[in-house]
Amino acid sequence: MSTLLIRGGRVVDPSTGKDGVANVFVRDGAIVSVGDKAPKASETFDARGLVVCPGLIDMHVHLREPGKEEEETIASGSAAAIAGGFTSVAAMPNTEPACDSEAQVEFTLLQGRRANLANVYPIGAVSKGRKGEELAEIGQMVRGGAVAFSDDGSPVHNAALMRLALEYAAMFDRCVIQHSEDPNLFGCGCMHEGKVSVELGLEGIPAAAEESMIARDIILAKLTGGHLHAAHISTRGSAEQIRRGKAEGVRVTAEVTPHHFTLNDDRVRSYDPVYKMNPPLREGPDVQAMIDGLRDGTIDVIACDHAPHATEEKELEFNEAPFGVIGLETTLGLVLTFLVQPGHISLSRAIETMTVNPARILRIPRGTLQPGAAADVTIFDPKKTWTVDSSEFRSRSRNCPFDGWKLKGRAEAVVVAGRLLPCR
Repeated sequence: MSTLLIRGGRVVDPSTGKDGVANVFVRDGAIVSVGDKAPKASETFDARGLVVCPGLIDMHVHLREPGKEEEETIASGSAAAIAGGFTSVAAMPNTEPACDSEAQVEFTLLQGRRANLANVYPIGAVSKGRKGEELAEIGQMVRGGAVAFSDDGSPVHNAALMRLALEYAAMFDRCVIQHSEDPNLFGCGCMHEGKVSVELGLEGIPAAAEESMIARDIILAKLTGGHLHAAHISTRGSAEQIRRGKAEGVRVTAEVTPHHFTLNDDRVRSYDPVYKMNPPLREGPDVQAMIDGLRDGTIDVIACDHAPHATEEKELEFNEAPFGVIGLETTLGLVLTFLVQPGHISLSRAIETMTVNPARILRIPRGTLQPGAAADVTIFDPKKTWTVDSSEFRSRSRNCPFDGWKLKGRAEAVVVAGRLLPCR
């Protein structure tokens, strides 16, 4: 029998409303108690001065395996997750081949178990080969362990196919995660369409490319009763569409990335492809809208959209480089530094967006410290100041737009199924 006592930390658990100094006692991989009791344990962690919360969950990461293991593997991505304080991640299906079958879903699960670090949950493809033509075998992938469905990296452009996906996924109580983007409006764009794109002579991506797709999909979610999750929203119009959809009772949830609530399109003036991501960095009012959406509950989740790329790919000219940045090892620090410390949202609200909310959306038994729950815990120092150095990352890639930034707040240790793991 293995036991662990996390002693004297500030326990913040939005799932139960707990916020106060307490001891967390773990036995055989499960939470036994949260409170004043301090029973003898085979292992003790002194959490005085630290925050103790349910294990953080990132529901949107790209682990690149199979197909591009030089950029990331499930093992290296899991190590990056642990370093950033995440105990669970959901892997997007845009691998090579795509995760569009029961066997592929089971492969992802197996590789996650072999890594034996963070919990890895597979997201299955909506369409076969992610080609947007034929619905993939939703039921078989659910049987294999898929927690949601998405063609992320590409939108489900065909409205009839999206309707079908929402209907089928609803039969298994799963959501469809949409990369909201009309490819006809997107064109060959490489940054946000606006004043800066005109000044730089780069082809722009209009906000309408995202907003029109979200509007369509909210209508389809209302029609089908299915659960639509809008990935990485980035514009004020998108936030307003989701706010209105929720008010009408539509089953719609949304996420935002740290780069979309900290950076704007002025960064692209450097022509550095590290600032090239999809959706692109938007204008200042859009950044503020993301913060407002987190504050008022329009946006449910913070997810980093961890998208590793080889260094030589990101060293191409801006319009030729691939979209995407990494984020597993910086998300917590960015949330604490740019959302919690300025008072935009409370610490409890921040933790909610990275624990109980993604767990609820993905229907996974995580995100809580209730007795009997799996003992997944994150322990972080909210006052620790550190400088981002991507050369020290556990990820295989280095395409980080926050390299050199000074952040306040960092994970110290995590517990995964009762096992204590240091973050560094």
